[in-house]
Amino acid sequence: MAILVDQNTRLLVTGITGREGLFHTQQMIAYGTNVVGGVTPGKGGEWVEGKPVFDTVKECRESTGANAAIIYVPARFAPDSIYECIDAGMELIVCITEGIPIADMMKVREHLDLSESRLIGPNCPGLLTPGQAKVGIMPGYIATPGNVGVVSKSGTLTYEVVNALTQRGIGQSTCVGIGGDPINGTDFIDVLQLFEDDPQTDKVVLIGEIGGDDEIKAAAFIRDHMTKPVVAFIAGKAAPEGRTMGHAGALIEGGRGTYKEKVEALLAANIKVAQHPEQIPDLL
Repeated sequence: MAILVDQNTRLLVTGITGREGLFHTQQMIAYGTNVVGGVTPGKGGEWVEGKPVFDTVKECRESTGANAAIIYVPARFAPDSIYECIDAGMELIVCITEGIPIADMMKVREHLDLSESRLIGPNCPGLLTPGQAKVGIMPGYIATPGNVGVVSKSGTLTYEVVNALTQRGIGQSTCVGIGGDPINGTDFIDVLQLFEDDPQTDKVVLIGEIGGDDEIKAAAFIRDHMTKPVVAFIAGKAAPEGRTMGHAGALIEGGRGTYKEKVEALLAANIKVAQHPEQIPDLL
């Protein structure tokens, strides 16, 4: 088993005719992901990589049976693309786009919460179930099938940790990049619950960062609701207060969301915390 995506995922790509959309569509198809079609308004009827292009998500879903969508469009168009996917009833929506204004995402989140759709992102690398499906921009060759679930705010740290696990012969069930924006669709707790319920996942790696309190909430959830061991890493130990580091959400303000605060919360919940990513395989 796996969470969220597997060999049965039928994926549509919004922005499939754009430079980034086309490149990553090729990469996903090469990995074995079942890409069934794409969406670019005004280009319906065209074909890309042997996949039909439609003017709307609804048309693509109805014609191909797609149950997941991935968004590769510029920030000014991404909110409308998410709305369209929600309104078409897409079960899973993955938004790679970065730079979406917080005010726009507040409205998206309100609309999302009234639906049955799940959003991963925005500003995320997507997700990967090794050997089954790659939905996003994660490099598939660094992963190998196994029983360790990975959930992360950081794309590049996800790659580093997954590669370190693979090099040590530790496979992964599913790797999920939730993104580091202040407002997103799926958070740590959502993914942790999915891993807890997944019989193939035996252990979990959580990769967080400074700013906000998501990791503190996750620590409480792990302590109270999880039976599977979790190893964590928090990025941003040396970041100065008041300066955004990488993600828009990785900002320490008023002494809250610090590295120390998060590590203490995790340790208090009996979660092992790595000092650097390469230490994670040893802690597992």
